[in-house]
Amino acid sequence: MFARQPDQILANGLGQFTDLLRLPSGKSLTVRFVTPDDAAALQSYFRALSRDSRHRRLMGAANELPASELDKSTHVGAQNIFAVVAEIDVDGSRVVVGEARYAFNPENLSAEFGLSIDDRFQGQGIGATMLANLECRAAALGASRLIGDTLRNNDAMIALARKLGFIFTTTPGDWKQVRFEKRLSFAAADIPCESWRLAASGGFPMNVFSPAI
Repeated sequence: MFARQPDQILANGLGQFTDLLRLPSGKSLTVRFVTPDDAAALQSYFRALSRDSRHRRLMGAANELPASELDKSTHVGAQNIFAVVAEIDVDGSRVVVGEARYAFNPENLSAEFGLSIDDRFQGQGIGATMLANLECRAAALGASRLIGDTLRNNDAMIALARKLGFIFTTTPGDWKQVRFEKRLSFAAADIPCESWRLAASGGFPMNVFSPAI
């Protein structure tokens, strides 16, 4: 149960938690929370992914994001679940090139995430940039660990997690998957994204995400 409901979060303005990041190429990458207005665009993004990319992201055969999952993704904070999209400018238009969803568990202070990158934009450092940003966002919620599960044949995700210092273990109850996790530790004086900077300075409405007392 939240101290505030998701519609109140929207009323506070999600734009203040948008991060403008820099890719290795020098291009700007915008990472922002998904809103209900993004439902159609987010579904179009999933439909445009290759079959292999959808299979790796959704852990099974699917042509699109299931309706129940789409609903969760477009209602920020519901059940401690958050979703973001990454956008870049292409010929003057904002294009969604990646998405991620993460769920915060206040009982063990962990955050589990899933991540995908548009096939056309892979290999440009978008995945690494988004994952680093997710570390910030998870820490801003109070998470001390970031956890991911992926299929054992998802070489790209495994290589990315290894590069960013995640430790690998087995996924409980599923031999087809591998789990990777990372301890999160950010110093207020050395924080790499605006969302975490707001949290460290007291500007992030932490009571939105904390259990009601």
